[in-house]
Amino acid sequence: MTKRIKIDDLPEFDAAPYLSSEEAVAAYLTDILEANDAGLLAAALGDIARARGMTEISKLAGITREALYKALRPDSEPRIDTINRVCSALGVRLVVQPTHLHPN
Repeated sequence: MTKRIKIDDLPEFDAAPYLSSEEAVAAYLTDILEANDAGLLAAALGDIARARGMTEISKLAGITREALYKALRPDSEPRIDTINRVCSALGVRLVVQPTHLHPN
């Protein structure tokens, strides 16, 4: 008989240790953006900022460290200005691509 594991018994996953390269960051953000969830995007940016150093990212973004933590929690809905400033501080940018769902 296989032992059943409860979800609550699993450790919480932290993506930050896996976000050491620009390629990993880009792939992570691309996957997150497909979910179309502002809170998830904020949390993902928070993961990346923690991987790079929250204090340094807050300085580069021109946002206080406390405000950055608040803006990048999973239940937040950060303004596009905040997202752009954090992305710039992280050395990435969000890019729009056609989906080819609508014919010309």
